[in-house]
Amino acid sequence: MIERKRGIYQGRNKSSAYKDLVWTVATASDTSLDLAGQTQLALDTIQANLVELGSDKTRIVSAQVYIADMKQKPAMDKVWCAWFGDDPAHWPQRACLGVALEGDVLVEIAVTAVRC
Repeated sequence: MIERKRGIYQGRNKSSAYKDLVWTVATASDTSLDLAGQTQLALDTIQANLVELGSDKTRIVSAQVYIADMKQKPAMDKVWCAWFGDDPAHWPQRACLGVALEGDVLVEIAVTAVRC
């Protein structure tokens, strides 16, 4: 009953689904970019992962955003708001935390969504 989508890292999957819920996580594929660029790439990956399991960004109900430098949060927020758009009906609940991330990763995003 649990559906899992393999990612590139050993010991974990990029996405999982159970019944009508989908969970996925992403970082940027290009860590040479600034926080805004990495946020955009991570969000685009989130959307692709959700579509692969029968959902999309308008069905995200919860998100956790992990940022390496909280002083740069406004740059992430700008990309986030543009990506979700102006319709509050599509805005998820979100927590944003400052954390130590590996290497040059500046942002990691995990979401829970409902299948279409």
